[in-house]
Amino acid sequence: MGRVAGVQGYYAESAERLGTVYESVTFEVVHGALLDLLPDPPARVLDVGAGTGRDAAALASRGFSVDAVEPVAELRGVAERLHPGCGVSWRTGALPALDGVQGPYDVVLLSAVWMHLRPEERPVAMRRLAGLLAPGGVLLITLRRGEPPADRLMFDIPPEEVAGQGAEVGLRLLRIVDEGADRLGRDAVHWNAVALQLG
Repeated sequence: MGRVAGVQGYYAESAERLGTVYESVTFEVVHGALLDLLPDPPARVLDVGAGTGRDAAALASRGFSVDAVEPVAELRGVAERLHPGCGVSWRTGALPALDGVQGPYDVVLLSAVWMHLRPEERPVAMRRLAGLLAPGGVLLITLRRGEPPADRLMFDIPPEEVAGQGAEVGLRLLRIVDEGADRLGRDAVHWNAVALQLG
C-alpha cells in the first residue's frame, strides 16, 4: 500500500474485523481465473500488501516459497496469528519503494493493493515490480472497481492503464479478467484482474 497515513490507519484500526472478512473467501475463489498462470512449486512468490495472509498462506500450502510484505503491523499480527507455521516469510514494506525486498520472483501478487497508489506512484511502483520478476515471471494485480469509498484513499483504475504501464517497463499482457461482482457482497463494487509477464 502507499505511504498514506489515512490508508494504513484505516487498515490498522480495522485489522481484526478484516481478518474475519478476508478469510471468509478462499484464495481459490478469489483468484480462480488466474490459477492456471501459476508456475509449478516450489517457485518463489512475493505477495505485496498481503493483509491478513490468506493468499500467502494458501500459496505456501501449495508448495511455493512465499515472502509476504505488509506495511500495517496490525494486519501482519493478524496474519501471523491466523496462519502460524505456514512457512511464509512475513516482512514490512510498502509500494512504491518496497525497501529491502530482493528478487527475483517467479510470481508477484498484488491483491486489492494497486488502487491505493496515487497516479504519480504507479509508474514508479510498476518499474520496481518489473525489476523483481525473474525472466518469464508473472505479475498478477487485482483491481477493485467502482466508486471509491470515502474512508480511505482509493482510485478506480481501469485494467488498460495497468497494462499500459506494464508495457512501458517491458511486461507483456497475458490476460485481463472481468471478475464480476464483489465476492463479499458489496453492491457497487466489481473486480478486474490483470496478468503481465516479463519477457
